[in-house]
Amino acid sequence: VQLQASGGGSVQAGGSLRLSCAASGRTFTNWVMGWFRQAPGKEREVVATITWNLGTTNYADYAKGRFTISRDKAKVTVYLEMDSLKPEDTAVYYCATRSSAARQFNYWGQGTLVTVSS
Repeated sequence: VQLQASGGGSVQAGGSLRLSCAASGRTFTNWVMGWFRQAPGKEREVVATITWNLGTTNYADYAKGRFTISRDKAKVTVYLEMDSLKPEDTAVYYCATRSSAARQFNYWGQGTLVTVSS
């Protein structure tokens, strides 16, 4: 399994960014895709997850109403649309995936840096 994340960059507070994660190496039926982030000096935390088949989503409280996770089955790509960005959203964002039977996300892409300035 390979995950290729892209779309990070620098934006001012209140702005928007869309992250993409291209997945390959297998079919992802019954798998779960997720976005995580790690800010400097902090532990990695989940941002949002989505089931590949049904598109069922879950969000961290801080992401609700501002971030949207989606997937494009034809492109085998997962997206994270981030709106109303805040300086505290500054972090390295990672995409990850796991099978429905796995307890933890065990395949990770490289991170993409998001910097939000005030």
